[in-house]
Amino acid sequence: MQNLHLLALLFYSTFFQFLAFSSTQNYQYYYNQEKNYEGSSDLIDLKYHMGPVLASSINLYLIWYGQWNPKHQSTIRDFINSFSSPAPYPSVSDWWRTITLYTDQTGSNITNTIILSGEFHDFKYSQTKYLTRLSMQSIIKNAVTTSNQRPLPLNYHNGLYLVLTSSDVLVQEFCRAVCGFHYFTFPSVVGVTIPYAWIGYSGTQCPGMCAYPFAWPKYSGIKPPPGSNDHIMGAPNGDPAIDGMISVIVHELAEVSSNPLINAWYAGDDPTAPTEIADLCLGVYGSGGGGGYVGVVYKDSWGNGYNLNGVKGRKFLVQWVWNPVRRRCFGPNALD
Repeated sequence: MQNLHLLALLFYSTFFQFLAFSSTQNYQYYYNQEKNYEGSSDLIDLKYHMGPVLASSINLYLIWYGQWNPKHQSTIRDFINSFSSPAPYPSVSDWWRTITLYTDQTGSNITNTIILSGEFHDFKYSQTKYLTRLSMQSIIKNAVTTSNQRPLPLNYHNGLYLVLTSSDVLVQEFCRAVCGFHYFTFPSVVGVTIPYAWIGYSGTQCPGMCAYPFAWPKYSGIKPPPGSNDHIMGAPNGDPAIDGMISVIVHELAEVSSNPLINAWYAGDDPTAPTEIADLCLGVYGSGGGGGYVGVVYKDSWGNGYNLNGVKGRKFLVQWVWNPVRRRCFGPNALD
């Protein structure tokens, strides 16, 4: 099995090619994204390939790689805690119910329990500021073996490791082709096989690529509307990169839960190029979304867009995922 080849091809694809038109009173923004399907479709070839899903309660471990703003950490931490805490409908936990519809060959559903079980701060850049995809596994190994601070447990029963890189870290193909990816560790590197995901902070490198729809894609060749401050939609937690990063985080959590070993739920018969349950709904955040329109979402009192509620009064805007029962992209803020 060509593991490195697979790793290089598994990513959250975000090639946004933007088109726009305007009138004197109204602006609407569009990008080409051929994998958006808000409506029901019989053309989606999503299949189960007999592998495991994350059916046991997930113990999630955060690895903060690099120098992080505590305010940004707090926002992401609150989002993770929103999976297991009550919040007004539609909540983050309501959104996750779509993920729990996916089962394994025994009929066991993906768990509805995600608990933030530990954090590790790799503030000394143990693998330098220039990372490859394989570097993520070395970062995890360092986090579970270091003697410089309390290490994370090596939980191969129900552990899921999330590597988050700070704004000054350069990652292979980050911004050029990827915003995040998920895979599993190699026993030769970490000692066991455990699922993990990586997501980068795009604030200084490519907010227009990885923080859409909160940041303007400057490479599009289209100028933002007057007074927009280079933002298409206001970020509900005050930072376009962090709010965009949260949507990438949930994208990867959905896919690593439904396809942790790259042999469970995906479209197509080639695991080297899978289209997973979140890939099918890139750019769709509400009813009517698709073809470049984010869909109908809520607005807070400042006019910032959101579609989910979280702990401590937080609000988040995250993309929808493919619902296997409704056979369309879906989220709890749907109008139907």
